[in-house]
Amino acid sequence: MTIKDTPEEWEIRATETPFVGNKTSVRTDDVVMPDGKVVRRDYQVHPGSVGVLALDDEGRVLCLKQYRHPVRQKLWEIPAGLLDVPGENPLHAAQRELYEEAHVKAEDWRVLTDVYTTAGGCDEAVRIFLARDLSEAEGERFEVEHEEIDLEYARVPVEELVRGVLAGELHNNCLVVGVLSLVAAQHGDGLDALRPADAPWPARPFDV
Repeated sequence: MTIKDTPEEWEIRATETPFVGNKTSVRTDDVVMPDGKVVRRDYQVHPGSVGVLALDDEGRVLCLKQYRHPVRQKLWEIPAGLLDVPGENPLHAAQRELYEEAHVKAEDWRVLTDVYTTAGGCDEAVRIFLARDLSEAEGERFEVEHEEIDLEYARVPVEELVRGVLAGELHNNCLVVGVLSLVAAQHGDGLDALRPADAPWPARPFDV
């Protein structure tokens, strides 16, 4: 038996969009269940995101601490951001986020993992990249605003992040998934065996 997610779409009898926000919206679908009953499902429609686990030559991960209003906490995270344009190449978006949030560039890029953050209530898909061979970006720093004005930065050893995740001290989805995937890859076939940065992403098809 192959353990693999598979595409499938059940019949939708009706759909509406009761809320449209700046970046996301809420959709309501009337979905036909296997027993023939029609059940209403509400979920957030999301453009998709990218995250960057930037690993330096000393085995440290570039992290930033940012206020997240919905959970009323400042969370340690990895650089991440939205796919601003439909069909946008996720690698280009990841390179942009690493530059804008950390003023860092990387020469070696791989796909670390792809996830749905909250599949029961949101269609957000996230591609998390591994970025290596880091250096400071050229030119002026990107002008930040809103929550990003208050960012804190640190380069944290991988083992310290793993400890924090398992101790329940670190909660950001991209950081948790990225760090644990990194360790799994290191103890598996190695980082060079990860998918190339332009690997297909069925959840968010893109132009190469």
